[in-house]
Amino acid sequence: MSSILKNASPANFIITQNKQMLSILQDVKSAVEARVPLFITGEEGTGKELMADYIHVISGLQGSLVKINILDLNDEDLFPATLFGYAKGAFAGSDESHSGMIEKAAGGVLFLDEISELNPASQVRLYKLIESGEYIPLGKDKTSRTDAYVVSASSADLWMLQRSGKFRRDLNLKLREHHAHLPPLRDRLDDVPVLTDYFFEESARILEKKKPTPPKELYTLLQTYTFPGNVSELRRMVFEAVREHESKILSLDIFKIHMARKKVEKPFREELDIDDSSPFRSFRKLPTIKKVTQMLVEESMRRSGGNQSIAARMLGISQPALSKRLKNASKKRK
Repeated sequence: MSSILKNASPANFIITQNKQMLSILQDVKSAVEARVPLFITGEEGTGKELMADYIHVISGLQGSLVKINILDLNDEDLFPATLFGYAKGAFAGSDESHSGMIEKAAGGVLFLDEISELNPASQVRLYKLIESGEYIPLGKDKTSRTDAYVVSASSADLWMLQRSGKFRRDLNLKLREHHAHLPPLRDRLDDVPVLTDYFFEESARILEKKKPTPPKELYTLLQTYTFPGNVSELRRMVFEAVREHESKILSLDIFKIHMARKKVEKPFREELDIDDSSPFRSFRKLPTIKKVTQMLVEESMRRSGGNQSIAARMLGISQPALSKRLKNASKKRK
């Protein structure tokens, strides 16, 4: 059963039938109901900003949804001035006092995207805001408070930035009091058909064209792709195909050309602090004990050249015990 949430804009939907994604939406809903500050991570294009729209809708808050992308505020004073506001004369060029975006988010949701780009001084300010709801506008002495619900997001690995000294440990841990990691599209391929169908409708509406009929092979083709740009990339692919479409049955050429020229990018690995020396560093999700045992048995046989006695010594078990495991594994494969 897919979950479709309609927002104020026709383009703002969360569409999924993936069990992991549905579970994440439920966790987010619980956090919002408890008014616990939320931290959203995920690769670019996984829907972090769309999740902010979803949060604003389900929160029931009457105030505005205010979005700030830290990438647009790379000057040291620009972030605190934009977010918290400032008094006249607080810095060169501040000829008048200005209220910050935090005031515009009163009674609503404040969404801070790409917080990994914050400089150290602003990280301290953000920690205080999330911890206590308090802030001080630039050039003022009096502390102000906000009732805005704070949601932050990042596509960068904060653990790596913390280890390199570029991100504060206290803020990183504070953010993770309630953390929602959005899976890449390659890990929720069962959503590809429903998302593609929605994007066909959306693209046809925008381009004022009749919704094309996709060939049956399209969904099979798409589910072989890794989608380095995630849902956003799928949306662009569909839009381009609909724009170029002329005949009744949609051509697969646009999709094939796009997939051929797009290089696979390194997957985002943010949800766990994995040491580079860990034997599990290549695993995005930890394998089960049963799976690890199977892998060890197979590797021991490979290293021993198929000699069960040597392989058993490597594993610290008896040769009959190893033989039994190999027989069981062989039966399951059959």
